[in-house]
Amino acid sequence: MRRIVCILVAVVILAAVFAAGVAVGQQKFSQPKTVLHVVALKWKPEATDEQKAAAIDGLKTMAATVPGIKNIWIKSDRVQPREYSTAFAIEFESRAAADAYAEHPAHEAWTEIYLPIRAESRSLQITNP
Repeated sequence: MRRIVCILVAVVILAAVFAAGVAVGQQKFSQPKTVLHVVALKWKPEATDEQKAAAIDGLKTMAATVPGIKNIWIKSDRVQPREYSTAFAIEFESRAAADAYAEHPAHEAWTEIYLPIRAESRSLQITNP
């Protein structure tokens, strides 16, 4: 009888460990209410590496200055269309923060560095319901 009880306890423990492993291993994701501003861009042919670096570094300055910016992504991994060479993204904590960013003096100062060397860009903003 004792042997059967030990086997049953072992089976229950193994089942619990298995169930815990399945629960922990499940893919988890969320749908945050933040706003992502994603830009793909093509530099003007005459833009120097120093000018490009100044424009990208300016994103860090804005992130430290403009209220409501949560995160930035500044290293391009893959950019499409192919003739575009750089991409960046800015995550805002809300729609209001994204709207305020466009009028912020730090953004205005950054555009004076960025716009003269930008040939063209494509941008989008996305969020969740």
